[in-house]
Amino acid sequence: MHSGTRHTIRFLVLVGLFLAGAETAVLFLSDSNRITLIWPPAGLAYAALLIWGLRWWPFIAVSVLILHFVVSPVPSLFVPYSLLSNVLPPVIGVALVRRFQPEAPVRFSVRSGLTLLQGGLVMVGLSALIGVTGLVHAGMLEREAFLPGLAQWALSNLFGVITIAPAAMLALVGGKAAFVGHPGMGFAKLPEKIAWVLGLCLLTFAVLWSGRYSGAYAVGLAGLPLAMLLWSAQRFEPLFTAVATAVLALFFTMLLGLGLAGFPTPTGLLDAVILLVFMCVVAIVPQVLSAASFESRAAAFRMLRKAQTDSLTGLPNRSAFEDQARAILARRDEEPLALAYLDLDQFKLVNDIVSHRAGDELLRAVAGILQSQLGPQDILARISGDEFAVLMRHVSPHQAKHRAELMREAVANYRFAWEGHVLSPGTSIGLLPFRTGVAEFERILADADAACFVAKERGGNRVEVATPGHGNVHEQTIAMRWAMRLNAALQQEHFQLHCQRIAPLQGVDDGRRHFEILLRLYDPTSGKLLMPGEFVPAAERFKLGVKLDRYVFEHTLDWFARHPEASAEVGLCCLNLTAAAVEDEAFGQFVRHRLAASTLRPEQICFEITETSAVRDLARARHFIQGIRALGCRFALDDFGSGFCSFGYLGELDVDFLKIDGSFVRTVEESALALAVVRAIADIARVLDKRTVAECVGSQEALARLRALGVDYAQGYALHRPVSIERFFATGVAHALPAAGA
Repeated sequence: MHSGTRHTIRFLVLVGLFLAGAETAVLFLSDSNRITLIWPPAGLAYAALLIWGLRWWPFIAVSVLILHFVVSPVPSLFVPYSLLSNVLPPVIGVALVRRFQPEAPVRFSVRSGLTLLQGGLVMVGLSALIGVTGLVHAGMLEREAFLPGLAQWALSNLFGVITIAPAAMLALVGGKAAFVGHPGMGFAKLPEKIAWVLGLCLLTFAVLWSGRYSGAYAVGLAGLPLAMLLWSAQRFEPLFTAVATAVLALFFTMLLGLGLAGFPTPTGLLDAVILLVFMCVVAIVPQVLSAASFESRAAAFRMLRKAQTDSLTGLPNRSAFEDQARAILARRDEEPLALAYLDLDQFKLVNDIVSHRAGDELLRAVAGILQSQLGPQDILARISGDEFAVLMRHVSPHQAKHRAELMREAVANYRFAWEGHVLSPGTSIGLLPFRTGVAEFERILADADAACFVAKERGGNRVEVATPGHGNVHEQTIAMRWAMRLNAALQQEHFQLHCQRIAPLQGVDDGRRHFEILLRLYDPTSGKLLMPGEFVPAAERFKLGVKLDRYVFEHTLDWFARHPEASAEVGLCCLNLTAAAVEDEAFGQFVRHRLAASTLRPEQICFEITETSAVRDLARARHFIQGIRALGCRFALDDFGSGFCSFGYLGELDVDFLKIDGSFVRTVEESALALAVVRAIADIARVLDKRTVAECVGSQEALARLRALGVDYAQGYALHRPVSIERFFATGVAHALPAAGA
């Protein structure tokens, strides 16, 4: 609707309501008293100017002119006074309220209510002064009755301000939460309201019935509706209480003021004043209580919303999303649903290269884009960091996939400009269609997250649908569960250190212990020890590799600190490092700090890094190796030959040992290719003055072949099976470990 038309309709409605209230007030006029007992239009005028502004004063003037010239004529000499007393006081009262407490008209609270009451008192006092002066000047009131008339005029207007203004304000704001509340505040539901209305009707009937027999009984029962209003103030929305208060106040004032249903009419000014004061108290008490109750509910609701709302985007946070999703999933109606797990691609680069502020603004923008793609019952939440989740309702798998693609396209097509940078975000989406009552929320979220991870691994900016039997997603889910188990194991120290001997094949054994530290994970549920191949890939995938490396290095040094006599037996202690440790600048500092207080000397320690991790970032690997070797430690290239392409990079890596990959060692007896590879590695190592170690030696025949090829050291079950570090150092070298030629 056009704004001009809307304003015209509003103007006409206000004029109609003003005239209706005025006509109600005219019923109380008599030849002996030209001042009405109540004046409801005062409350309407006050509320309208508070809500819509002082520029709406013309509706009051038009209403007064229609009233006096058309509906209920008065002497023309009184018209200017009536016009001024109805227009000027509410304008001044509202101006004072806005001057001293600007938030009062736009927030429902006890404080704002008291401020509005103060403005109303100024209004009614000024209106009474102007209006009663006009009555005397027009000959409608004796001069001797000026002060009593002043009191009655002021009280009649005050009645309108107290009873009508709150209800009118709450109705005119059109449902703004600052006034009428939010469904989440816990107000009573419809059945209780129906019970309240029925109870009020019965009490009202009792008052009317008793009034036929004795006015004293009726007045006594009149206190019961006040109890009903107090019930309403505690349990119902402010608008409900305000309207109920206005209706009841008008109803009982008319009964008492007009002498209906057996009630005696007020016979003098004192009776009228007592009646008005009583009705004003009846009206104001429940509304103050309603405001206090509303404030308490609003404060609790804001705290709850803050706890369940993401402060950056305004979306529900993970906790709120889980609560809503669980409530939906608990139903058994088999509603078709889909969970989309969204993760922005390369978001870390925005924070690191542009700024964190730009990252925050991008997240807000993406949240808005996703909201524009939601269905009417969909739930969108920010799960963490740059991750969002959407629970789609009443969608088939095909519809869910289509809508997920629309979300992805909407984000991909967005261009985010920030201080000269234009960013084009992408998003990876894991989608899981399902039905209510089929699976638990944790499993659904984990599967969708796993599908999202697969989407990122496949290049990002794509939708990956998770379905039963989807191999990649299933593997990813298993890996994620491993990541959770590893975190728990690190905290609870379920890892154990094992040692496996590295034996010399050439020359004479020096009698010291050369060994590799191997990690085992104790499973408290089965009592078994799990091998690294079961958990290390998940650790590397979920950025836990450095944590494992730190754990192994620290616990190894701690064990030797508790057993200083064992440190003297160590010839070389080899420890594996993941690729993440090579790329972590802080790991080198950690090694330097721990070695300073270790019973092991740096030259007794050899770090093993895989060939593939070294080659993928040769410059970083060279820098890392140089820094650790400067401390005195040694290095070995593990799994050497698995990425067998070129030996050219060996000149750039200052390592001491080449550990020949076990895939060649295991087949060295029957494979000509494996034999040639091992021979080539041994020959090149001698040229470069490096030593070779053959791992995974499984037989004495292979051991003899390796010795003949000139390999320097061997490691494997043919020589020694790994045992715990305690057991390894509990027995003598000669007895615990077979000799090189055994």
